[in-house]
Amino acid sequence: MSQDDKKGGRTRPFLIVLATIGGLALLSFLMFFGLTAFLLMKAGVAPSALSKDSGSGVGVLRLEGVIANPEKFLNDLRQFRDDDQVKAIVIRIDSPGGAVGASQEIYREIKQVDAKKPVIASLVNTAASGAFYAACGTRWIVSNPGTVTGSIGVIMKLPNISGLLEKLGIKTTVIKSGKLKDLASVTRELTPEERQIIQSVMDDIHSQFIEDVATGRHLSIETVSKIADGRIFSGKQALALQLVDELGNFSTAVKKAGELGKIEGTPRLIFPEKDKFTAIKEILEESGTKSMLRFFKLLLEDTPQIPY
Repeated sequence: MSQDDKKGGRTRPFLIVLATIGGLALLSFLMFFGLTAFLLMKAGVAPSALSKDSGSGVGVLRLEGVIANPEKFLNDLRQFRDDDQVKAIVIRIDSPGGAVGASQEIYREIKQVDAKKPVIASLVNTAASGAFYAACGTRWIVSNPGTVTGSIGVIMKLPNISGLLEKLGIKTTVIKSGKLKDLASVTRELTPEERQIIQSVMDDIHSQFIEDVATGRHLSIETVSKIADGRIFSGKQALALQLVDELGNFSTAVKKAGELGKIEGTPRLIFPEKDKFTAIKEILEESGTKSMLRFFKLLLEDTPQIPY
């Protein structure tokens, strides 16, 4: 056997293996692309949450977790506001609160929407601080007896690592053009003047919180101020203080929404419409087994079945 034959003999198996690997990779890519396209198609052709031929109902929104970026919630709220089939809105709140500005945005948007159609809050496990702030923008608040709510107050925590830096032998040099530009620096203690300034900001925000709660709950500022020291309440205690309107669960809130929205019978629940990429993202984030089971379930739904 010539040297070229030997080289060719060694090369051909290598090329076959390479071609096989390439073919499998291409096949895998096509399968993944096909699966993704199929799921996107299913997400796109699924009956819309706001289908125009489904009749009137109650819109359901969720306000969960720490309140930081309210854009998605606000967009969904406006979507319900502008949809004629949504006669009332129930907001399921399960949140410990969050950023002041975000909570105020939600509060004010809810009040604006409520001027057009009824908005009802349904408090789940926790609806405290900024979450309760948001709830006060609704027309009616339904709470579980054991829901943790209230916490009408403002807090700011400022770390101070000056002691640690000193132990490590690290010094910082600050160059500033304004006397208070390094206000609340983590590398030193607050000066009396700085503490006074920050306290004045916290007091002002606290006053805003109290005023909005008083407005939303139809209470006097004096009444709210007496209990606005940051303390929490159970839903039952909150009812006695007129911070909520009724004790009950999600069904109670939906029933009230149906009444205020003048819907006859049991209200149909309407949920925010998900875009295609949100839907496919949720599917792909599930475990592999659940994703495959869901895929085959979707596939079988559109596949003619052979009768036994």
